Amino acid sequence: MAYVSQKDKAKLSPAIKAVLKKYGVKGTISIRNHMVIKVTLQSGPFRFSRHLNDFRQVNVYHIESHYEGEEKQFLLELLAAMKGPDYFDKSDSMSDYFHVSHYMDIDLGKWGKPYVQVGA
Repeated sequence: MAYVSQKDKAKLSPAIKAVLKKYGVKGTISIRNHMVIKVTLQSGPFRFSRHLNDFRQVNVYHIESHYEGEEKQFLLELLAAMKGPDYFDKSDSMSDYFHVSHYMDIDLGKWGKPYVQVGA
């Protein structure tokens, strides 16, 4: 069963913050329901134009096919940092068995406070 603690968040935070800083993106890191590490992107140089209507979630399973260029590179690096060195996925959807270390969510803004493109 997926589980992420405050200790896990503290362990993953430096790598996540390094990716955010590298690309000039402001964001917050939180835990949702003790099983999801969540990064909320507040502002940065990326447009995310076709994916942005006040509030959006990035489908972490479709980054490769839905994003291009530096946006894609940023999201893939962010996702790798969110997984961390201890991530595992022993799921088998054919037998309806799901076992991962934790899940990941990337939000573009939050409800009532959308992601803002700055500087680019």
